[in-house]
Amino acid sequence: MEEKKEWYVVNTYSGHENKVKEDLEMRAESMGMQDNIIRVIVPEEKIIEEKNGVKKEKIKKLFPGYILVEMVMSDEAWYVVRNTQGVTGFIGSSGKGAKPTPLQPEEVQKILDTMGLNKIDVQTELEVGMKVKVVGGPFNGMVGTVDTIDLDNSVVDLTIDLFGQDTQVEVELNQIQKAD
Repeated sequence: MEEKKEWYVVNTYSGHENKVKEDLEMRAESMGMQDNIIRVIVPEEKIIEEKNGVKKEKIKKLFPGYILVEMVMSDEAWYVVRNTQGVTGFIGSSGKGAKPTPLQPEEVQKILDTMGLNKIDVQTELEVGMKVKVVGGPFNGMVGTVDTIDLDNSVVDLTIDLFGQDTQVEVELNQIQKAD
């Protein structure tokens, strides 16, 4: 049985989220746990603040004191995360050695959408020739094949079937997910 990767909420010291993220990623790599600890993100969004007529872009943490970890829950991975400096525990765990409850897929999608991120890890999972489903924009609901990936501009070129004809379209990375 293939183990399932799921998202978990990890409690950290408030203000130390980015440091905990870095430490956890380094620990996962040094301990050979990259297959179990897939992604670590600090939920945040860009906001525009206006002060004295000057607009400034700021990064605002969505959940101060929390990070999200996409992982395959195993005793080893659980141990690595729990024992990373700055981690105070998992949300959804009753303590006493009980493993935590993962987030529901729709909860994760909502958070990732707010951040402009995607369920596909574009660095490791997205590749040319892959089938993806468009989940936003004018081509919402269509399935296409990835032709090119432009990470600098956060877009992909897809070939989709538009009125019975293969058509190349450009879609933002946050508007795609893996096709079922």
